[in-house]
Amino acid sequence: MRKRRKAREAVLQILYQKDMTDDQSSQVPKEFWEQNPCDEEVMEFANMLVKGTLEQIEEIDSIIEKSSDHWIVSRMGVVDRNILRLAVHEMTSGYDIPMKVTLDEAIDISKKFGTNESSKFINGVLDKIKKDIESNPELFGMGERRD
Repeated sequence: MRKRRKAREAVLQILYQKDMTDDQSSQVPKEFWEQNPCDEEVMEFANMLVKGTLEQIEEIDSIIEKSSDHWIVSRMGVVDRNILRLAVHEMTSGYDIPMKVTLDEAIDISKKFGTNESSKFINGVLDKIKKDIESNPELFGMGERRD
């Protein structure tokens, strides 16, 4: 498994655990890595994504709700909402990761961890967000992106 995929899957598991336990402490990632040791590069990338996602969670949830017709984040499946949160963070945070890569990764992870409908739902929401970012990058605090 590629390192970034492994990191994204770890991020999903950490976000899932924090979401289910409502644990606001910084212990969840630490405990996760103690129980699931791995390559330092994987841990660094994952920790960066977890930290960024949690720091921007209110803004991220707002973006998701605006792009998902008739859905609010709290009513989404826990796996789906956390995959979306991770992907939206990646898409809006100026990392040098093409949005297509982020979308493909989110869809593949949803096929592994989500329900039969997760990949379609996630694809639809993220595709709308991608189009919104491309047409109005300044609304997302970004300059024009080239993918």
